[in-house]
Amino acid sequence: MLLFKFAFRFLAFLLLVVLVIPTWALAKTWYTANNETIRKADAIVVMGAAQLDGRPGEVLTARLKETARIYSNNFAPKIYTLGAGAPGDRFTEARAGRNWLINNKIPKSAVIEVPHGRDSFRSIKAFSKKIKSSKMQSQIKYIVIVTDPYHCLRSMTMANDQGFIATCSPTKVGIASLEKVGFKYLVREAGAYLAYVTLGRRGIHISDHLA
Repeated sequence: MLLFKFAFRFLAFLLLVVLVIPTWALAKTWYTANNETIRKADAIVVMGAAQLDGRPGEVLTARLKETARIYSNNFAPKIYTLGAGAPGDRFTEARAGRNWLINNKIPKSAVIEVPHGRDSFRSIKAFSKKIKSSKMQSQIKYIVIVTDPYHCLRSMTMANDQGFIATCSPTKVGIASLEKVGFKYLVREAGAYLAYVTLGRRGIHISDHLA
């Protein structure tokens, strides 16, 4: 009888964990996406997304439009575009983003590309490494990340783990905006965030691009 009670309580505890923790991750991801945290910073960091021979795809274009908007409103004096290219690509996501911004009246001197990393974790690690290697660590502490709404939480968490103080300015238009994206993307991002914080805060193999 005692063993039965112990087994019942253990199973009840497991069920609670299975239900509560994913619900917490979903709620936190949703809340962050719906409550913009942007404030003045030292730099704007644009997360990479798909590009086609130097032309930003729809997701990346939406991120770049939001970047141009907040830069023009003087939220930060520098912009860093992130993202490597796929094997065989002539352009990286970072280069495609930088070119778009320059072509849309952002000064060349204000935009720095970091053409490394095919996922969020590696891209942010590359950005952190560049800042540290260029001896700008004391100058760039506060950053504004520009990405899709449901991607904000995971991106900010990774950046904070690298020593930055990150806020997020989510995209307002495009297929990844809150008005267009579906519940599937919320579930995927909540799962990716949960995996990151529970598996040693390391990079995980997940595409950051919408299918």
